[in-house]
Amino acid sequence: MEGGIGGSQSKDQNQIVDVRSVVESVSAEDSDAPLYQVESLCMRCGENGTTSFLLTLIPHFRKILLSAFECPHCNERNNEVQFAGELQPKGCCYQLKVPSGDPKMLNRQVVKSEFATIKIPELDFEIPPESQRGSLSTVEGILLRAADELQALQEERKKVDPQTAEAIDQFLLKLRACATADSSFTFILDDPAGNSFVENLFAPSPDPSLSIKFYERTSEQQSTLGYVVESSQTGSVHDAASTEAVGTSDQVQRAPHGSIGAAAGHRAIAQSNSAEIAESLFRYTAPEEVMTFPSTCGVCTARCETRMFVTNIPYFQEVIVMASTCDACGYRNSELKPGGRVPEKGKKIILCVKNVKDLSRDVIKSDTASVTIPEIELELTSGTLGGVVTTVEGLIMKISESLERVHGFSFGDSLDEHKRSKWLNFQASLKKLLCLEEPWTLILDDALANSFVAPGTDDIKDDHQLMFEEYERSWEQNEELGLNDIDTSSADAAYDS
Repeated sequence: MEGGIGGSQSKDQNQIVDVRSVVESVSAEDSDAPLYQVESLCMRCGENGTTSFLLTLIPHFRKILLSAFECPHCNERNNEVQFAGELQPKGCCYQLKVPSGDPKMLNRQVVKSEFATIKIPELDFEIPPESQRGSLSTVEGILLRAADELQALQEERKKVDPQTAEAIDQFLLKLRACATADSSFTFILDDPAGNSFVENLFAPSPDPSLSIKFYERTSEQQSTLGYVVESSQTGSVHDAASTEAVGTSDQVQRAPHGSIGAAAGHRAIAQSNSAEIAESLFRYTAPEEVMTFPSTCGVCTARCETRMFVTNIPYFQEVIVMASTCDACGYRNSELKPGGRVPEKGKKIILCVKNVKDLSRDVIKSDTASVTIPEIELELTSGTLGGVVTTVEGLIMKISESLERVHGFSFGDSLDEHKRSKWLNFQASLKKLLCLEEPWTLILDDALANSFVAPGTDDIKDDHQLMFEEYERSWEQNEELGLNDIDTSSADAAYDS
């Protein structure tokens, strides 16, 4: 944001106040925050201009701080978007494939945080975080702004370095061709803070042209975001964690514990509530042993503890439960991993939900399982929501929360009436599932057969609402899972000998 803060004066409607008042006002939990103005120094003409601040909430996305500067002397104007909320636990990477001849793809709304990087691999072009800091625009707007900034100093370049200026002119032709949808390209938005967003035009349905990935931040990215990173972690967080684990292997703690299954048990592990663990975990199997070992927090990189135990769930398989809590930042994370060998066949689980008891069934959804509800035409691909341990009701609520978070501009002012009614109808259909106005079907399709739905009877054969189907994995599924490249001949020979 341009401008240095100067003195203060009063106006009739919008009062110009000091910086401290603005900070206190926008930091307050007030949904109806007013517009504040601060007198600022214009960096172009040296006179005083006005910077306006407005704290607002984008529905189903984030709380943001809009700031705009205007100088009445030289008509200089600029604006910026800053995120007033917290950094997300994981970074996000949006990849949008834009075909040629489709201008509508360029109208997608884009939120770029001050830590995000934009890349176009076809042009070998990258917009670093320092450029276009904190902007709210469209794909077309971002490309045109980048082209205008490159064009700004071309006259000076032609006098100093004509060869470089000629190369930039050729590049600008390609960049503007992408901005007008005359050529196809890939738009990549990578944000380690997790606060950026690209609109899904087909929401709430999957977008065939848009893919989203969430990832753990590296120690360098943690340092860029302002977290304190120890010098031993700058090389590799995993190496530091493994070295620390080896050095303290004699201090592994063991305690009697129960197995996973109920949602209350899963919550007890995440919260380290010993009393709740004792009351709720002994549901499926006999007590197991919990191992506690040192690790590193994925959010603030501080040292924390990870608890892990292995247990066997009847009618399912052996699983590994891991839970971490960080005393420094309060971050909590729990994860479920399959144990044992890779199953030879995939498994499809079909549950017919008819009554309230069905909503309370325990569900284990692995990160390789897809979720389908035919009645509302809902389909979540594998990897969505990650691996979760919950109930049928909890799974539907997580799906609703995830859709609202990922598809940020669901009910914004710029949304047309058709899309608004489509979203409202879809949300109503999700609520109807929990109201059980009509029976509906939940389908979990897991290529690695690592998902599970608890039976409603003592004997799983007596549960006629729950069906299991095994199938042979296709070559494409094995390729996606990395099974086609596995070579076990050396291990087989060693075991045979």
